[in-house]
Amino acid sequence: MIDKISSWKFAEDYPLEPEHIRVARRHADELGVESITPATGSQLALLAAVGKAKNMVEVGTGAGVSGLWLLSASADSILTTIDSEPEYQNVAKENFKLAGIPASRLRTITGKAAAVMGNMAESAYDLVFIDIDAEDVEGLLPTAVSLLKPGGALVIAHALFRDRVPNPTLRDDETVAVRNVLKAFDGSEDFLSTISLAGDGLLFVVKR
Repeated sequence: MIDKISSWKFAEDYPLEPEHIRVARRHADELGVESITPATGSQLALLAAVGKAKNMVEVGTGAGVSGLWLLSASADSILTTIDSEPEYQNVAKENFKLAGIPASRLRTITGKAAAVMGNMAESAYDLVFIDIDAEDVEGLLPTAVSLLKPGGALVIAHALFRDRVPNPTLRDDETVAVRNVLKAFDGSEDFLSTISLAGDGLLFVVKR
């Protein structure tokens, strides 16, 4: 391994992001919302495509960047996307519209994720993607996995949290919270899990 950083950068720069997603990314930047990288988005789309995900849930709509990547995996998938910020969802709705996504493929819900997901049907979804503050993720895990069908995938952004997670000397609340999320699936007989280096790290979990 001569230059792992160069290899990571090459992989980050490899995906070609479609124009309609680049537009959404610019809108996210204007809002001050951090978006997943194109490499992260392409991995989400690939997972959704390989898993033939039809019913998907997203926690953290933002300006719609990750939602557009998820919906790019097929022409008939349906996305339920949740965010507590109405302003973000209004921008996302415009970006979905500009991208030509029909309303029948989208359900946008403004509210707290725990409350919204608690009212959703269990074992009904093929993929759940979570991209919210690190300290809020751990409490959502039981509800998130309950929504998954057998064989369904849970994907969590920022699994390496600014490259802080691998450093055992860093013990701030957010870093510890991410480590706790990773430990929740470590060695579990009910789930398969792995970490991708894309972007800020992605945790992939598949429900057996």
